[in-house]
Amino acid sequence: MTIRRFEGGRLVIASHNAGKVREIGELLAPFGAEVVSAATLGLEEPEETGDSFVANAELKARAAALASGLACLADDSGLAVESLSGAPGIYSARWAGPNKDFARAMAKVQSALGEEKDRRARFVCALSLAWPDGHCETFEGVVEGEIVWPARGSQGFGYDPIFLPAGGTLTFGEMEPEAKHAISHRADAFRKLVAACFG
Repeated sequence: MTIRRFEGGRLVIASHNAGKVREIGELLAPFGAEVVSAATLGLEEPEETGDSFVANAELKARAAALASGLACLADDSGLAVESLSGAPGIYSARWAGPNKDFARAMAKVQSALGEEKDRRARFVCALSLAWPDGHCETFEGVVEGEIVWPARGSQGFGYDPIFLPAGGTLTFGEMEPEAKHAISHRADAFRKLVAACFG
């Protein structure tokens, strides 16, 4: 099946996170995308009822595309810990509670791991580009690593301070943003998306 390409014009980012919208806008600026956020358009965030990162990304992208009549890009991402059977996974944000307390979420991961020796983990990001007719192109990016404790660094967000990428000496929380963006799960998914739909 032929991959559908984005032909320029307005593109809705299905996020109410201003930082994420700005970052994606900068990445897509060279491709003729005029980025607007779902929040700016007053679009509601749909309930994430999917059973995978891909399902949730597609659900959010399709809902915003249908509501706005424009092409829409959504992402769903999180931390998957090997010995916790992939948890927190698609519930990564929920582990932080209603106040988005990621210090609490990181402590919960550490508590769940206890004395477990296998601390392998990965960050996963699914990016979905949808059109008002329901068509979707979705790409998944992954970065492998391990959980460290105590948390290290104040850069980034979410679980970054406890995630040490494979072969690295700095957690995502200790890395400068440019260094993290070069190897992150979102960057991996973004490269695939741009090559297929924007390049």
